[in-house]
Amino acid sequence: MSSETLYLVSFILVTAAATFLTRLMPFAFLGKHSSHPLAQHLGRYLPAGIMAVLVAIFLPRSAHWVTPIFGLDALIPAALVVILHLWRRNALLSMLAGTICYMAIQQGVSFS
Repeated sequence: MSSETLYLVSFILVTAAATFLTRLMPFAFLGKHSSHPLAQHLGRYLPAGIMAVLVAIFLPRSAHWVTPIFGLDALIPAALVVILHLWRRNALLSMLAGTICYMAIQQGVSFS
């Protein structure tokens, strides 16, 4: 294994470990505080707030607003996310389906 390959593998492993640990820390250190009113409030309203911020950033930047069907390439996946989330109440499913739909549109379907 070359030194460059070893460096890249090491970099990926350290980055993956750091990402995993930062995701794990809130559960490990704040698990006993889950009944606190602030934690319950954040758990209830933060996911919707994050989704709203993502939509506010995503739609203006990602859609092709000059196409004949004004921004439909971003509005269809956004509508799919909303409908799936209201129907199944599963954020992972909603985001995964919206991402797949958006990427399928960007890679193959043309609305012009």
